[in-house]
Amino acid sequence: MTAQTPDRLVIAISSRALFDLSDSHEVFENEGLEAYQRYQVSKEEEPLAPGVAFSLVKKFLHINALLAEPRVEVILLSRNSADTGLRVFNSIEHYGLSISRAAFCGGDSPYRYISAFNSHLFLSSDGADVRDALESGVAAATILPSANTERDQEGLLKFAFDGDAVLFSDEAERIYKSQGLEAFAASEKKSANQPLSGGPFKPFLAALQQLQMEFPAGEAPIRTCLVTARSAPAHERVVRTLRAWNIRIDESLFLGGMAKGPFLKSFGADVFFDDQEAHCESARDLVATGHVPHGVANHPVEEGDQH
Repeated sequence: MTAQTPDRLVIAISSRALFDLSDSHEVFENEGLEAYQRYQVSKEEEPLAPGVAFSLVKKFLHINALLAEPRVEVILLSRNSADTGLRVFNSIEHYGLSISRAAFCGGDSPYRYISAFNSHLFLSSDGADVRDALESGVAAATILPSANTERDQEGLLKFAFDGDAVLFSDEAERIYKSQGLEAFAASEKKSANQPLSGGPFKPFLAALQQLQMEFPAGEAPIRTCLVTARSAPAHERVVRTLRAWNIRIDESLFLGGMAKGPFLKSFGADVFFDDQEAHCESARDLVATGHVPHGVANHPVEEGDQH
């Protein structure tokens, strides 16, 4: 056993995000818990197929091979019991993934262990667990099923982020939703020198930058990209906000409302995080996509807040 290293970047992931558990989940839905338990035990020597976040995890763990000391860690959080979870750990061993810490919660939500493991990011297929994680102050996203699971498992690890309600607070998006594009643009121009508040993924982006700085300039195996529907003049506040935070992002795409999918494909994103379900749906067939159920797009502005 080894103690937790405080300066590690930690991703907590559910078993259904890491592996394809669709067949066993169907057994659970149609036949119940006991049938599911029998099914998993009967197949515990049969490796699970990779899930939507598998290649992301493999690339993430490979970073440790490039450093003198391990700086990243993946924690498994699962609603399985340790008994039914044995197949998951056998699959981890089969694929040679360096994952040794886990919480098997026997049907209960595992989100309560996220902070105890010092996690910076939680990825799950369970939207309720993700919302609980966000409310506890941890960056989290619901990983959506995608047709594109055969990602390149070598090379750069590429993270793409939406801006408002993901990296930034939803304060500007609230104006857009309640008062329209013209009012949004005027407000952002007026507030160009006033940094936006941080959104749920600000700490994760900051931690990624710290990890990038472990490598010589131009040699980091991680690349980040902001992909936002904003355009000029609303871009200026974003640029000044990141400058005020002392956070550098490698690429910034100001799309002015254009569909994000083709740009994410061109960037080669391993995962994209967005708060709006419509954007996630359009991106999921091209890249692994995490829905961030945070902000006004997920909690509509109340009538009384529109004035």
